[in-house]
Amino acid sequence: MSVKVSIQGYEGSFHQMAARQYFGNNVEVIPCGTFREVVKIASNKKESNGGVMAIENSIAGSILPNYTLLQKGNLKIVGEVYLPIKQHLLVNPGVKLEDIKEVHSHPMAIQQCMDYLDKYHWKLVDTEDTALSAKHVHQHKSKHIAAVAGKLAAELFNLEIAAPNIHTQKNNYTRFLVLKRKDEEVVVNDANKASINFQTNHTKGSLAKVLTKIAEADINLSKLQSMPIAGTNFKYSFHADLEFENIQQFNKAMDKIQSLIEELTVFGIYKNGNR
Repeated sequence: MSVKVSIQGYEGSFHQMAARQYFGNNVEVIPCGTFREVVKIASNKKESNGGVMAIENSIAGSILPNYTLLQKGNLKIVGEVYLPIKQHLLVNPGVKLEDIKEVHSHPMAIQQCMDYLDKYHWKLVDTEDTALSAKHVHQHKSKHIAAVAGKLAAELFNLEIAAPNIHTQKNNYTRFLVLKRKDEEVVVNDANKASINFQTNHTKGSLAKVLTKIAEADINLSKLQSMPIAGTNFKYSFHADLEFENIQQFNKAMDKIQSLIEELTVFGIYKNGNR
């Protein structure tokens, strides 16, 4: 029985590539139009076994609304995937560069490839999704329209890569979280990373003291993201990603910071993904 997970975007998207990287090529994906829908379906055991959701990009930064979805949902992080974002110019078989008149893709993907696209006089058309653009090129059998999308989209929709790796920034990664329902969470063997959210007690220097305790435990703070607390006047909680050698080291650090914080939520304890 294959694993079924919800993803944001369409078949052939980078989310599907991330799901395959974690679960294998036989994973079944449920395409969703929004991240909120991803979380809703991932939370329903009748519809899925979980979800895969992007959380940050090495160029664009954090996807802040997704941290809020984590806080409000009933999901736990059980893994992560770092996926290199490689954009290609895709065309129907036999189409040459001189045949192209339009290039369709998500506006962010087009912006990522402007140094290449500026060399030509093609009309650039914004769409809602990279993979969906590739699908439409395939469906319409157009000789004059190309798409900017990933390699998986080319494979699924029988398109040729007219120009590979046309993105300007070559070191572009997106980090994806693998999510499961809290009641189905399993202990991850050799876990060496955790994602937490905490609120300080708002005394002077409390955040600095928390970070000092974490550092004294020889834990690497790989990410710290402030999040406004709804219904308060400029009060914040903090999302932190912590990297450690063993779970005892993490638990000891959490014990040390208890007196300095008001609330602590552990979103997940999992294995660090390979970049």
